[in-house]
Amino acid sequence: MLDWFARAKRDLPWRRTRDPYAIWISEIMLQQTRVAAALGFYERFMKRFPTVASLANALESDVLAQWAGLGYYSRARNLHKAAKAINGEFPNRYDALLVLPGIGEYTAAAIGSIAFGLPYAAVDGNLLRVLARLDNDPSDIGNPRARARFTARSQELLDPSHPGDFNQAMMELGATICVPKAPRCGECPVQKYCAAYAAGRQTELPIKGRKQTKVEIEVTALVIFRGDRMLLIQRSSEAGQMPGFWELPDTQTLQSAKVGAEVGQVRHTITHHHYRYTVRLAEWTGKLPPGFAWKHRNKLDETLLTTATKKALRKC
Repeated sequence: MLDWFARAKRDLPWRRTRDPYAIWISEIMLQQTRVAAALGFYERFMKRFPTVASLANALESDVLAQWAGLGYYSRARNLHKAAKAINGEFPNRYDALLVLPGIGEYTAAAIGSIAFGLPYAAVDGNLLRVLARLDNDPSDIGNPRARARFTARSQELLDPSHPGDFNQAMMELGATICVPKAPRCGECPVQKYCAAYAAGRQTELPIKGRKQTKVEIEVTALVIFRGDRMLLIQRSSEAGQMPGFWELPDTQTLQSAKVGAEVGQVRHTITHHHYRYTVRLAEWTGKLPPGFAWKHRNKLDETLLTTATKKALRKC
């Protein structure tokens, strides 16, 4: 695996360093984002916040603005909280990493092994797939007991003298060769050890729990101008997703609006929730409700907008 990784690994910016801060940022970004999509965000984020101190001293709104477009904004908030908690030298022990906001067992193992050579296996979705196929294991990888067994198996396989490279090699194998739907078994460096390949079951594994049912949600988003200003509403601090972000009002949050012509439709997906926004022009002359504000149309680029709102405004 180490020989294959040395030959085949992708040249990624976070692989050119052993800086735990840079590795941490990359691992958090890659939790819910493909490598190709994360690259540009990573480089911009690192340019804006090159050190843990610069991130700790930043305003949360600035951190969220740099994160805008990546989604799952709790990741950015936890990064900011963790940077403040570090308050100096980056922790170099697994247990110290594990207590930081937003860092679980996988991320602590990844940072610890790559930056500090700590012998902990980093078990993510890619690695679970690789292990299930290697051992021809039909266990549900979403089951906690099965996951614990896979983690123990991964720890057995780990090369303790090169834990960072070995973890990255296994991740790379899952990301580029042992892929979900059409594994490239002919190019796999461990094909001869793969029990699922020998049994012809590689495309059947891993076994996952039942997917969540898709939820379709219809929203009528309202574009309301008053001169050069547009009416927006800010998500409350108790909002489940993206608190503090601004978005267009809709027919539920502003029921007294006079709805006019349709501008267009946009779609937006968050996990299993599929939104279809019908964007309409509207008029409203009432008293400004709590949470609402008029934002100058030429300063919307400086406003922390939800991704769905950005999509809707592109229709205008």
